[in-house]
Amino acid sequence: MPKKQKFIITTGGVCSGLGKGISAASMGTILQGMGYSIFPMKFDPYLNIDPGTMNPFQHGEVFVTDDGAETDLDLGHYERFLDISLNRHSSVSTGQIYTKILSKERQGEFLGKTIQIIPHITDAIKAEVLRAAEISKADIISVEIGGTVGDIEAEPFLEAMRQLRHDVGTENIYFVHVVLIPYLMASQELKTKPAQASVRELRRIGLRPNMIIARSDYHLPKDILQKIAFFSGVSEQAVIPAVTDESIYHVPLAFEKHDIGLTIAKKLELAYHEVDLKKWEKLHKDRKLAKKIKKIGLIAKYARSIDAYFSVIEALKAAAWSHGVNPEIVDIDSEELEKEGIKILKDLDGIVVPGGYGKRGTEGKILAAEYAREHKIPYLGLCLGMQMMVIEASRNLLGLKNATSEEFDAKAEDSVIHLMPEQQKITSKGGTNRLGVYDCKLTKGTKVQAAYDKIHIKERHRHRYEYNNDYRERLEKAGVLVAGVNPDLDLVEIVEIEDHPFMVGVQFHPEFLSRPTKPHPLFSAYMKVIAEASSKF
Repeated sequence: MPKKQKFIITTGGVCSGLGKGISAASMGTILQGMGYSIFPMKFDPYLNIDPGTMNPFQHGEVFVTDDGAETDLDLGHYERFLDISLNRHSSVSTGQIYTKILSKERQGEFLGKTIQIIPHITDAIKAEVLRAAEISKADIISVEIGGTVGDIEAEPFLEAMRQLRHDVGTENIYFVHVVLIPYLMASQELKTKPAQASVRELRRIGLRPNMIIARSDYHLPKDILQKIAFFSGVSEQAVIPAVTDESIYHVPLAFEKHDIGLTIAKKLELAYHEVDLKKWEKLHKDRKLAKKIKKIGLIAKYARSIDAYFSVIEALKAAAWSHGVNPEIVDIDSEELEKEGIKILKDLDGIVVPGGYGKRGTEGKILAAEYAREHKIPYLGLCLGMQMMVIEASRNLLGLKNATSEEFDAKAEDSVIHLMPEQQKITSKGGTNRLGVYDCKLTKGTKVQAAYDKIHIKERHRHRYEYNNDYRERLEKAGVLVAGVNPDLDLVEIVEIEDHPFMVGVQFHPEFLSRPTKPHPLFSAYMKVIAEASSKF
């Protein structure tokens, strides 16, 4: 490990969901703006190997990296803020750590020894950090510890960070603690006691924060910040107010107003350079100037969970702002659509059907695809959304009334979406999807090819079922054009409807490659059509 590599450890207290990931990503953005390279990591205390089998309603979306790792949604924040592609070294769970240790034990690597949390588990955690540092060669390794200080599950990770401070030297490591400052309506007071208790808990395990990020829904006056500094034992300039903002992408600008980059640089003995946040300033300006309101219907079975489709929503926003549009994203429960019918869709300027698994709510998604096709409403189908589009066209253009996916009916007569042969032998659920980056060759003259302005692309996948090539010729004759194919496996990756303003379905997840300052070409092309429409289609 290079001696000059630095480590920033971000922890959270009081309650979960405070925005540790946004805070870590924003600090990384500022340090990146100073000219330093950043490699982010997220340690998740849950015992699952990864979030791939978790319910998105409970845990949020599963983010997928180029190398096929299924990770926590915070990696999406890191990629969007830092505009870098991460890998499996950025996401580590308790389940992964224990699996590695127990595998070594079964192989006899610990013969005669008793396996314990300390030193075996903590050593394994430190090894992950140091391995990431060595592989990435980054100037700064940013490590976020999931959960909350005081959680039993998080204690081995916090202890490992305490040991890491000794291993790398106090001048090379910086601890940031994110706390909540609640406001009591009855007494009309901001309270710092929960933050003080959280810092005490941190000290109990041998860690002292260098910086406090104080989260609040209300303005934090100077006396409150001074009080936090006094009881936490940190300097006043290292208490950063983080008041709920109108956009997460304004957070780096808000943080830097408090010279957060200079404060961190001094402690880590880094050369200070003026922070370049010009692209974030431009994004903030574009977002403010986006006045044209367009309604985009998000048709999904977890429609009321923002986190379940976070990357999709952020990709839509980025594309909309770049075209002067202020998107009003309307959550539409696909099961409710099945009950209420198409009247729910009538005021929409665009329709998006995101990815998902299982049969529940799919008839509502198919109904949305039918409405979009017949009424010329711009439609973007992502993974399952592409499959719904193919099923709808098969039923209503080919007359295959029972067309469906093999996922929903294994004995269906017309499985226009089916299981790949190599998937049929797989019984394990975790990590067995088609995952990570795959090649795609675009069809010349299609809307998709025009959007990308190239022939060969690479996109990230997370799915198990595929377009059935047995129906390809008939569907193309009916106007469902194949706009992209995997050249190695001849798998259909993209379809689009002929004679339609924009109706595109993709087997992959383009939202994972979208950036707030660099919208994905597909989302941009989709939003351009919507932005330029003078009235409803």
